Amino acid sequence: MKASRDWVVIGEIARPHGVQGAVKVTMHTDYPQRFDSLAKVYVGQEGAEPKQMSFTLVGRHKEQIICRLGGIGSREAAEELRGMLLLVPREEAVQLPTEHYYIFDLVGLAVYSEDGEYLGRLKEVLQPGANDVYVVEPRGSDRDILLPAIGDVILDVDVNKGRMSVRLLPGLLDL
Repeated sequence: MKASRDWVVIGEIARPHGVQGAVKVTMHTDYPQRFDSLAKVYVGQEGAEPKQMSFTLVGRHKEQIICRLGGIGSREAAEELRGMLLLVPREEAVQLPTEHYYIFDLVGLAVYSEDGEYLGRLKEVLQPGANDVYVVEPRGSDRDILLPAIGDVILDVDVNKGRMSVRLLPGLLDL
C-alpha cells in the first residue's frame, strides 16, 4: 500500500525483535519524534483495509524504532506482521512548513511551463540526495522530463488546483 490522500505511511515493520512480540520498524517519516507520543497506529498492506492497533514505543536502534503493537505477545505473531506498513489518517499527519509537500500530494499534478504550456503529469519524485527530482510524464512522448526540485525551476505548486508551474532552464529538455 502506498500512501494515499487518506493515509500517511510512517513506517514499515522490518522484523520481530526478541521473543515477546516487539517489532523493529523502519521509519518513513522526517519527523521521528512523532513516535514518542503515539498511542495508536493503523497497520495495513496493499489491498487490505488498515487495522487500528495500540502502539507502545520500546526504544530506538539506529534508523529504526522498536515497538509493541496491539496484543502481539510472541515472536511468531510478530513475524506475521513483517512487511506491513504503519499508517496514520491524513488528518493526523504532521503539518508541513509552507512550500513543503507530501510526495503523494505532488504525484499526479499537471505540470505547466511558466508560459502556460502543458508539459505533462508528475508521475514520480526521486530522492537521490541534494534535492528531489520530479519526473514528469509528457503527453505524447515516452521520454520523461526530469526537473530538479529547486526554487529556480519550481515556480508554483497548487495542490488544491492540481497544478505546478515550472521554469525550464536551458538544457533541461535536451538529450
